[in-house]
Amino acid sequence: MIEAVELAKVFYPPRAEPVHAVRSVSFEVGRGEVFGLLGPNGAGKTTLLRMLGTIIQPTSGYALVDGLRAAEDAHEVRRRIGFLSGNTRLYGRLTPVEVLSYFGRLYGLNRAEVRQRTAELVDLLDLKSFQNRRCETLSTGQLQRVSIARVLVHDPPVLILDEPTLGLDIMSSTTILDFISERSAQGCSVIFSTHYMTEAELLCDRVGLIHDGRVLAMGSVKQLYETTGTGNLKDAFVRTVGQAEMGAS
Repeated sequence: MIEAVELAKVFYPPRAEPVHAVRSVSFEVGRGEVFGLLGPNGAGKTTLLRMLGTIIQPTSGYALVDGLRAAEDAHEVRRRIGFLSGNTRLYGRLTPVEVLSYFGRLYGLNRAEVRQRTAELVDLLDLKSFQNRRCETLSTGQLQRVSIARVLVHDPPVLILDEPTLGLDIMSSTTILDFISERSAQGCSVIFSTHYMTEAELLCDRVGLIHDGRVLAMGSVKQLYETTGTGNLKDAFVRTVGQAEMGAS
C-alpha cells in the first residue's frame, strides 16, 4: 500500500549550507500493517511523512501509495490517505460535527454520507460529550481526537500519522493507540512517527529506526532486539546509532 523508493529531500536555505533532511530511504508497508518510524526530533520523520503525503516534493526518489506515484498523482493519492501532522489546526469557531461536515464535503461525500460518517466517527472516537462545542473550547486530547476523525471522514485505506499522541495525557493516548490497532485489524495500512519507545513496542508490526535522515535498521521489534543484542527499543536504537557512527568514522 505504501512504498518509498530511494526518497531524499534536501532543503536549500538562503546563505546557508544545504540541509539533507532525508537521505535515500526505501521501505514498504503492506495492507493492514502498522509501520513505525522511531527517532528523535530532527531525525527526518516529519519530512519523510510529508513526502509520502504529497505535502512536499522529494529532491530525488519517489513514493507509491496504493500503486500511484505521490508526486505525479497527488490528487488521487490524497483521496486514499488520511494525513495527520503535528501542525494540523482546526477551525476554532466550528464544532467537531461542523468540522467533519466541512471536510466530508471537500472529499466529495454527499449529505447523507457525511451524516453517516459523522455518526460513526463520533462513536468510534468517543466525541459525543463535546461534539457540539466549539473547537476553541476543547482540550488538547479532545482536539486530537477531532483531528483524527477529520482524516478518517472519507474512510481512507492508508493512514499517515505524525506523532499522533504528542502532548496527550495517558487516557487520550490510550484512546488513539487503541484506534490505530482497530484500524489495522480492519485492513487499513498505518505508518506513524513517534519518539515514544513504548508505543512502537506495543503497536508496530515493523519499526524503522531513523537518525540524521537515514533509516539505519528495520524489522519487527523482536528482530531489532536480536540484531542488536538488546531487550528494549531504547537500547536497540542507541546501539544502532552508535554502530552507524563508528562505521562512518
